[in-house]
Amino acid sequence: MEKVLAILRAEQFSPNSVEKDRAIMMSVVRLLEDRGYDVEVINEEEFVSHHSPLTSQRLQVNVPAEIPYQVVLSMGRLPETLARLKELDAKVINTPEGVERCARSVMERLMLEAHIPAPPRKGDKGYWLKRGDAAAQEKGDVTYATDEEELKEKIHAFRSRGIEDYTVSAHVEGDVVKFYGVLGTGFFRYYYPTDDGQTKFGDESRNGAARHYPFDDKALQQASDRLAAVVGVSIYGGDCIVREDGTWCIIDFNDWPSFSRCREEASRAIAGLMDN
Repeated sequence: MEKVLAILRAEQFSPNSVEKDRAIMMSVVRLLEDRGYDVEVINEEEFVSHHSPLTSQRLQVNVPAEIPYQVVLSMGRLPETLARLKELDAKVINTPEGVERCARSVMERLMLEAHIPAPPRKGDKGYWLKRGDAAAQEKGDVTYATDEEELKEKIHAFRSRGIEDYTVSAHVEGDVVKFYGVLGTGFFRYYYPTDDGQTKFGDESRNGAARHYPFDDKALQQASDRLAAVVGVSIYGGDCIVREDGTWCIIDFNDWPSFSRCREEASRAIAGLMDN
């Protein structure tokens, strides 16, 4: 029987989404168990510290350095988690190297090199300042500035918090679109967050209610899959802005989102990665 280890994300990387992030992993776990896989679930912090896993009734010992699993499904983002995952003799989804490349400052460079549509650096509608060394952990890690003077003030505030790695992009007017994908399975879905009101920090309101401008969603899927391949993550999500003329640019891209709008479909696609 093939053994799988499932690592839940540390809560600090799930602002306002702890239960949603847990729900997608546990949905995948249930599907794999129904298909005969032996799955163990552990918190990211426990994985790092070698403490007992959540399913301790089935895994009676602390997790050793050489885990006897064929596959590891990981939502982990802690540097210690990624370092340890690199040492394992197992297939890891998402790869620790891919998760590291999801840092915004790295992603910005990769998008440029891969010719993926991105927001411009300068504009006359304001700016977005984002933490570049890691995913957002609190609302202040992504902030809007109305002009260059306010941008300088907010950069100073970042530095006062010890954040020296950051990205700056011009605000783009248009529809905010959230997308989700599982590379290699054909699974890709997109939604307008202002339609259902689901939001993490409320930043989507800056663009107002969606007008549902027509755009080439197949081109977005192809570009997103290409970016996922370049980055090295199979399970991904992100945000883009669709302009009135139908052009678009990706403003955010991350590893293993909560898929809260399409959890059951996404779970089946993620479980399908095991077939590959």
